[in-house]
Amino acid sequence: MNMKHLVCAVALALGTAGFAFAEGNAALRIGIEAAYPPFESKTAAGQLQGFDIDVGNAVCAKMQVKCIWVENAFDGLLPALQARKFDLVNSAMNITAKREQIVDFTPAIYVVPMVLVARKNSGLLPQADSLKGKRIGVLQGAVQDDFAQRNWKPHGVEIAEYSDQNQVYADLAAGRLDGSVQEYQTAREGFLDKPEGRDYAIVGAPLEDPVTLGNGVGWAFRKQDAALRSRVSNALAKLKADGTLSSLSNKYFNRNIIAK
Repeated sequence: MNMKHLVCAVALALGTAGFAFAEGNAALRIGIEAAYPPFESKTAAGQLQGFDIDVGNAVCAKMQVKCIWVENAFDGLLPALQARKFDLVNSAMNITAKREQIVDFTPAIYVVPMVLVARKNSGLLPQADSLKGKRIGVLQGAVQDDFAQRNWKPHGVEIAEYSDQNQVYADLAAGRLDGSVQEYQTAREGFLDKPEGRDYAIVGAPLEDPVTLGNGVGWAFRKQDAALRSRVSNALAKLKADGTLSSLSNKYFNRNIIAK
């Protein structure tokens, strides 16, 4: 076997174990949907940025591997994971029983409330009777989509699914939606703190439904990759213990959202 074939064989073996072999260095291929600030988004120059990006890079540094970020539409992240397009998903994905039927997660890394955004003084509340006949935008395949489909749609609320959170905000600002559901910090930084969001606000209390919303955000792995999940979970635990995760949380959110 020549050197080229040997490198290919090692790459295949590492990929099977959950690792890629990139330019001579062990690497983690991380699936992400980069349109959900402040968790993951792009700068004007096209560089990835956000809380999840920084946490991912910290994990790779702790494991002494290279991070390779692979972008994918959110609703296709788990199918792409199963198709081995990447080794894990790190994209503000809530841990739910529905998802745990097909993938395994790390312990919850952080917890953020899910909220309804609507025009100020609209009188709307995050309740089915208040939203009957209204059109609410959600990110397709996200937990807020599951929540709205389960709790609101049967009561006459129209649920509009989008593959891009930024398009949700664009249609909300244009009056094509009556409201949108997303995580609190995403609503704040992705829309409300911008000029186009000045006439809008978070209305009512955060949503509650453990069945669809889960109990925190974690990283998703193929079920057969238990060893890789354990290594990553150990790295996350060390970053939690040494204060790195809390420091990053305070950097992005001015508060500690790290799961207890």
